[in-house]
Amino acid sequence: MTELKILHTPPAPLEFSALRESAGWQNPAPDIIAASITASLYWVQCRKADRLIACGRIVGDGHMYFYIQDIIVHPSHQGQGLGHLIMDNIEQYLAAHCQSGATAALLAATGKETFYQRYGYSLRDGEKLGLGMCKFY
Repeated sequence: MTELKILHTPPAPLEFSALRESAGWQNPAPDIIAASITASLYWVQCRKADRLIACGRIVGDGHMYFYIQDIIVHPSHQGQGLGHLIMDNIEQYLAAHCQSGATAALLAATGKETFYQRYGYSLRDGEKLGLGMCKFY
């Protein structure tokens, strides 16, 4: 059985693009992917047989705002707890780096909300904080 390796370094751009595609996500231009990878605050990647099989990252200013992004597990490795392994590492990073008043946020894919609620993330129902918004280009 091949050993699972957890790294806290960014993956190579081509690997990251391929993992995004495996999840059905579109990719921007390769130079945008490369720049985005290096601009991240924190990475978690799971590798098996030297292949990227799952990842997650944090982007933001590193002081007040931390945004969880790109939690991806390759379809052939889903259901093995890798998403939780990634989130556990991300939560450890946030616990060590977030000061009082900081905000950690994410956009959950449809149907994945309860996964993130287990980590203390709340749905924005529009009552107290508004629904939240985004714009895609």
